[in-house]
Amino acid sequence: MNNDLRPTRGRFAPSPSGAMHLGNIWTALLAWLDVRQQGGAFVLRIEDLDPDRSRPQWTAQLLDDLRWLGLDWDEGPDIGGPYAPYEQDRRRGRYAEALDRLAAQDLIYACYCTRAEVRAAASAPHGAEQREHCPNSCWLLSTTERQSREAAGRRPCLRVRMPDDIAPIQFADLCRGVISENLAQAAGDFVIRRADGVHAYQLAVVVDDGDMAISQVIRGADLLDSTARQIWLHRVLGYTPPTFGHVPLLIDPEGHRLSKRQASLAVAALRTAGKRPAEIIGRLAFWAGLVPKPEAVLPHDLIGTLDLSRLSREPIVVDPGELG
Repeated sequence: MNNDLRPTRGRFAPSPSGAMHLGNIWTALLAWLDVRQQGGAFVLRIEDLDPDRSRPQWTAQLLDDLRWLGLDWDEGPDIGGPYAPYEQDRRRGRYAEALDRLAAQDLIYACYCTRAEVRAAASAPHGAEQREHCPNSCWLLSTTERQSREAAGRRPCLRVRMPDDIAPIQFADLCRGVISENLAQAAGDFVIRRADGVHAYQLAVVVDDGDMAISQVIRGADLLDSTARQIWLHRVLGYTPPTFGHVPLLIDPEGHRLSKRQASLAVAALRTAGKRPAEIIGRLAFWAGLVPKPEAVLPHDLIGTLDLSRLSREPIVVDPGELG
């Protein structure tokens, strides 16, 4: 539960890059239950920042899917709210302002290194396995040297200049307990704006959560590695970080995370196959340990049953045939 003094405000922030599948709905349901049983406000935000992947028709579909399943929201792209707009594509000006605030603190720099150069540096024997960093010290380039690289066709990304002596970031995850991360080693100089000018997820999600006063974030365990850097960004941008809880992922019997490529597990496909909302929600509730057996149940019937600390810390294996 939310342990700070702010009103509980949670969110679900899907990317409209394909049909909603069971893995998306799993996270949405748990985030929704967490907020509803605390009497808080639930925000629906659309992460349509990437123009190459996002499509308006997928936004319309996901809104319809969520409503069909019985999940509602208090603020969102279709109903507005005090922190509108709720689509990242319409919030690019806020991300640019955040970059200016980071630049004023001398925390970002233009990096002209290619992805191949960065990967090669990260895999070198002296490098930390996961660390992103600029192998060619681009922060030392003069104006003339930067202009020369741009004239040669290299477009820079923007990276955070992470101090080597930064103290470890520690946080209490609602699902996984206390976690501590050496951000300089684990993340390094991570990208904050891509070379094509698109603001990176790490920046956009922090600005959105900060602007919208989100106090609690329930999301998939695949995003756990992003949490420390996002907490750091919250702090340097003047926001109060939310509390985080990272729920287990749903995986197939081969160990692959459920994805939009598995068309048979899309909500729209399940609807077409004749599945009822209560059947789908009941199966998700069973996987979460909220009900003793798979049975028809609607989201509102589950309010008060969720204890995030009791969720599995391991991925949950889903047999697609269970919904057949």
